[in-house]
Amino acid sequence: MDGILPLWKERGMTSHDCVSKLRKILHTKKVGHGGTLDPDVDGILPICIGKATKVVEFLTDSGKEYEGEITLGYATNTEDAAGEVIQQDALPTPFTNEAIDQAIQTLVGQIVQTPPMYSAVKVNGKRLYEYARQGEDVERPQRKVMIHSFFRTDASVYNEKEQLQSWHFRVACQKGTYVRTLAVDTGKVLGVSAHMSDLTRTKSAYFTAEQAVTLNQVKAVMEKGNIENILFPLEYGVQRFQRIDISDALWQKVKNGMRLPYQAFQLEELPKKPVAVFYKNQVVSLYEPNKNEKDGLKPLKVLKNEIS
Repeated sequence: MDGILPLWKERGMTSHDCVSKLRKILHTKKVGHGGTLDPDVDGILPICIGKATKVVEFLTDSGKEYEGEITLGYATNTEDAAGEVIQQDALPTPFTNEAIDQAIQTLVGQIVQTPPMYSAVKVNGKRLYEYARQGEDVERPQRKVMIHSFFRTDASVYNEKEQLQSWHFRVACQKGTYVRTLAVDTGKVLGVSAHMSDLTRTKSAYFTAEQAVTLNQVKAVMEKGNIENILFPLEYGVQRFQRIDISDALWQKVKNGMRLPYQAFQLEELPKKPVAVFYKNQVVSLYEPNKNEKDGLKPLKVLKNEIS
């Protein structure tokens, strides 16, 4: 069994929980996920099965889209609704939608984020959430992330009694972005505390919500023996790379992981990024520039050395 499954992760489960359950449902240990989702977040979780686990890292690197809600008025230690309140800023008057939009737009493009303490980022070999759980503070490394788009999707709502203000948003971003932190940073631009009060991942690794299936649906399909009907081929995970189709003669060299000049692939120049090598309409390897050889390409990852 080989392929990629666009799973709809339900709330209350970790990404590891999903992998564990799928191993039992699919009767295979070779299962991995392409991008962690927090327990309180639902949405698309790409799952790689069998040989497709070789492309997990490339799914993780792909862009993602989310829909959620930002609430102004208080901040939490986890930067989302599940955490403990650590700061409160009552809003006697709400911000205008125009002011909110202006603040949001300052966070579009390449920005610098400081990961939340409750995150898996490692500092001195230890994850930040481990420091946080022990009550230790540690200097967090800043990181550059790319926000392709970020905008409000409805009119903001002001809760006069609680003196809170919230609105829904949509964001498209690259790997490494903490949407929780994006919510907090929006509040900082406006000069008040904020947190992410709701979040759903609507797109990941080219998959959309319309393509996703739940664990119960996977179980039902598996029991009917039709699992192949909901699996996407391994090739789906490498579509962001330039495709190179090779001949029978070159296949004999590629399947053995040989280093080759770019001219062997009928390329006009040395590619700057990895390329996906196809044989008989199946992806068999990824090649990348070899820094130690002029005009040379070397295997980045051999995906198949046999063609069925």
